[in-house]
Amino acid sequence: MPFDESHVDDETLALLALGESAGSDAERAHVAGCARCTQELDALRGVVGLARDAGPDSLTPPPPAVWERVVAELGLTAAGTPAPMAAAPVAVAPVEPSPVVRLDDRRRPSGGAPTARRPWAWVAGAAAAGVVLGGLGVWGVLRGTGAPTVTASATLEPLPGWQASGTAVVETSGDGSRVLVVDLDDGGGDTDGFREVWLLTPDVSGLISLGTLEGNEGRFDLPVGLDLDEFSVVDVSAEQFDGDPAHSGDSIVRGPLGA
Repeated sequence: MPFDESHVDDETLALLALGESAGSDAERAHVAGCARCTQELDALRGVVGLARDAGPDSLTPPPPAVWERVVAELGLTAAGTPAPMAAAPVAVAPVEPSPVVRLDDRRRPSGGAPTARRPWAWVAGAAAAGVVLGGLGVWGVLRGTGAPTVTASATLEPLPGWQASGTAVVETSGDGSRVLVVDLDDGGGDTDGFREVWLLTPDVSGLISLGTLEGNEGRFDLPVGLDLDEFSVVDVSAEQFDGDPAHSGDSIVRGPLGA
């Protein structure tokens, strides 16, 4: 299994959560020093623990339609083997910041291609290891606990004039509610005004403000019905106390969300 230079892949994290001796020494060292991978590993361990502690009488078998959705989410064929997958990263071109930004004249955002994270990839490994009892399925366990899962993530890269970097993840709870979690390093704190978090379209023809980022980490509730395929770019801007609600055009970091 190839090693992602940015983060450890989901299959390795799943095996580690199950207590297996998985991955190379470099991958295990990366997990130990990476806040994002450690957070995902802890979340997987929590779900594994809940599944192992639950007895057969405490779980309700899901209807057949649930398994069909799991098969579709994992990209499995009818025989149960993974179907070929082709991940197409979102390309984002460089921009030149401007003092006045309008929805119709923004330029294309910059940033690195997203690291593909497949939050359902670990399900197959967990099922194979016997975490799921009988034919009950992982979907019922996740929905029953209400534990949030990471369904999208972005690597936030600095724009010209800034040295900051960070990450953004979308956490989806069992009830379908979603939260965008933004985490920046200290390089994003040098501004005389305040920082605002936005979701942009890839061509920067539309944008949605999610609120002010206080400190280096913030959680922002995503409106029900918001299409993250359309508004798929996370942006953190430096804003001034000038009473203008529009984007300043001075973006600190930016990056596209990837599933």
